Amino acid sequence: MQSSYPWLRSVVGVVIFLTSCTLLGLYFNQLLLALLIGAFCLLGWHYWRLYRLNHWLWHSKKISPPTARGIWSDIYQGIYSSNLRSRDKRKALGEIIRRFRQGSEALPDAAIIIDKNAEITWCNRLARIELGLSWPEDMGKKIYERIDDKQFITFYHANRFEQPIEITSPINPNKVLEFRMVPYEDDNLMVVVRDVTRLTQIEKMRKNFVANVSHELKTPLTVINGYLEMLPENGDMPEPMMKKAISEMRSQSVRMQSLIEELLVLSRIEASTERAFEKLVNVPQLLWQIQVEADALNREKKHKIFFDISPILYVYGIETELRSAFSNLIFNAINYTPNGGVIEVKWTLEGKQVKFSVKDNGYGIASKHIERLTERFYRVDKARSRTTGGSGLGLSIVKHVLSHHNSLLTIQSKLGKGSTFSCSFSPEQTYIVEKNSSS
Repeated sequence: MQSSYPWLRSVVGVVIFLTSCTLLGLYFNQLLLALLIGAFCLLGWHYWRLYRLNHWLWHSKKISPPTARGIWSDIYQGIYSSNLRSRDKRKALGEIIRRFRQGSEALPDAAIIIDKNAEITWCNRLARIELGLSWPEDMGKKIYERIDDKQFITFYHANRFEQPIEITSPINPNKVLEFRMVPYEDDNLMVVVRDVTRLTQIEKMRKNFVANVSHELKTPLTVINGYLEMLPENGDMPEPMMKKAISEMRSQSVRMQSLIEELLVLSRIEASTERAFEKLVNVPQLLWQIQVEADALNREKKHKIFFDISPILYVYGIETELRSAFSNLIFNAINYTPNGGVIEVKWTLEGKQVKFSVKDNGYGIASKHIERLTERFYRVDKARSRTTGGSGLGLSIVKHVLSHHNSLLTIQSKLGKGSTFSCSFSPEQTYIVEKNSSS
């Protein structure tokens, strides 16, 4: 701890210096000249110290003060101690800001801070994902310029924020977002955005589920009931007919079981409340596991399957859902490509986005069918779907998984040339691991 400078010693030092000048002046009989020279020397010495102080404060890169004696040593040390205390306070404040940012990133909702001029001053990571904001590029931009929705703009300018509004996501038309304005301190606003897609779709899901199940289960149940009606009460039936009946009923029951399992998967994904951007998914390891399953499925088909998987590209998401989506696309390519085909699976970085794609040289799909491929139970070729055991739910599952992860399924296909199914993930959703830490 620095003690205050003894001012008495400083005054005594000045008195001694002036007394010496006086004695020299009396000795040489030039008292006024001696005192004038002494005063100029004393003033020059202090101005020199002021110059060094100014240089240290504004130009020097050194933290420690210049060496000095007397009162100037105390002044330098006082400023130095004050700077150290300020630096410690800045570190403490920086730590508080860091913790605040970490806490804000952990919020379950997207959050944006705007000032009284409607300019964005801050947003968390979820806001960048759900609303397509960029940080810090969007700092200072008007909120209604970045969220260009008529309903939101009207809601903002009405300045009545008692009730939230629901609008379609500006980057994902399959999502419904609830916007709530929270005023605080000097006309600032916090915009809290919550995904309420599940709540708006739940009634529709129930109706669709009942309608789809009743439609899809009707055919296999009709087949099973038909054979059961043919069986005589005593069970006496020719052996060939009995074998055919049992085989067909078993086939239809397996189809119903598969259909119900996929419907449950789809319903679970649609009703999921799990946050998609909290956990980091090791996608390369996931795809290598699917590759083992694909090789087993491919034994009879004998396709040439090439996997180009970047081992350093991870994404934030839900592992079970991503596994369901990726495996559906890969297994579809195996099932719907003629024997001996070529299938390419890629997980690579293209520009700033990570892209997953499955390319085959199969039959291809006519353009009139492409827009409807992700509808539940839609089949391009119903006869071929029955042969391969397809339920018409695979691509619908893929669509909902990707929607949950703010991505879209892109389909490119030509008849007789094959198809490519792909999707991309934004930089905010991706994580690139260091090569020396990848497993």
